[in-house]
Amino acid sequence: MNIKKYKIISVILCLAVALASCSENSGKKENGSKEKAGTEEAKKEKVEGLELSQEQMRTVGIVTGPIAQKNLDSVIKANGQLAVPPQNKADVSILSGGIIDHISVIEGQQVKRGQLLATIRNQDLIKIQQDYLTAKNNFTYVQAEYTRQKQLQEAGAGTGRSFQSAEATYNAERSRITAYESQLSQLGISPARIANGKIVSQFPVLSPIGGTVGQVTANTGAFVQPGTSIMEVVDNSKIHCDLTVFEKDLMHVKVGQKVNFQLTNQENQVITGTINGINKSFENESKGVTVHAVINNKEQKNLIPGMYVTALISTGSRLTSAVPVDAVVRSEGNQFIFIVIPGENKNNTVKFKKAEVSTGVTELGYIQIKPLNILPASTIVALKGAFYLQSKAAGGAEEE
Repeated sequence: MNIKKYKIISVILCLAVALASCSENSGKKENGSKEKAGTEEAKKEKVEGLELSQEQMRTVGIVTGPIAQKNLDSVIKANGQLAVPPQNKADVSILSGGIIDHISVIEGQQVKRGQLLATIRNQDLIKIQQDYLTAKNNFTYVQAEYTRQKQLQEAGAGTGRSFQSAEATYNAERSRITAYESQLSQLGISPARIANGKIVSQFPVLSPIGGTVGQVTANTGAFVQPGTSIMEVVDNSKIHCDLTVFEKDLMHVKVGQKVNFQLTNQENQVITGTINGINKSFENESKGVTVHAVINNKEQKNLIPGMYVTALISTGSRLTSAVPVDAVVRSEGNQFIFIVIPGENKNNTVKFKKAEVSTGVTELGYIQIKPLNILPASTIVALKGAFYLQSKAAGGAEEE
């Protein structure tokens, strides 16, 4: 009986210990949860609610006020590259095949229209000149016979058939000579010099336009086929920019609008220009339309076709939300303003919190903003001293 009673007492003691242990663990968990919640609340309050007294704000120069409505130039961002009109870029090709006897220019050299670029040696050229001289000499007899028959016809002494035959021969030989002269002129050879007996075995290659010699694709001594391009000449004086504007922005783009270009790979140099043409068809499936803009290059910057640019097209003034440039701060790739938390100003203090925004054009010290979350019209923001608030917020987060 005593043994049984002892066992019962032991069981009761074990249950009591177990209950005490559970109660203690539960208390620790509850306290831990409360402490964690308190920490999160403190962190949230510290990051989102930067509280400053009026004296602090005056000391660091923080000025608050409403978001202004300003008439700022609205812009459209577009990408593109520099190009020249087709009439300002020439591929120098040859009309007759042959061996390059001499190249007179090098890449990058400035040339004028009609300047000698190279000479081509062609033995078939000699035969063309011989045929021309033969036709020229035969024409002397044909012309004399035609004149004689014409005089007889006018005097009524000749026959109509003889006159018609002489006239047909005269016209045929004259057309033949004209064709030879045209062929020689296209090759850059003067028919008058050939008529004086000065036969040549090579013909010159002349520059079709004035400009800069581009890539030379042939060497001295190489044989080139007719129609082969041996170099190019580019006139950069009429260089322009081809921009791609997408469908959503196309209705705001018009001829005559001003454009600011930023040379992407040239230390972001800025040049200006004006839109002078808009294509009427889409280039590809991206729904992009090519917009042409002439460039104002008074500073004579070294602009080359193919350079990539980023352009801002000014589409006119619009009433938009704006704040001073200093009111916008940047952190981790995003942009923010600091707004006053309404109803939180107690004991002569002001509380601020961040509001993320996207920005647009900057003009006259103001920058266009568009809050990611809609803000009430009565919102008050930090117009000056936003950098101090950003530093305080960053310091508070690091401390936490």
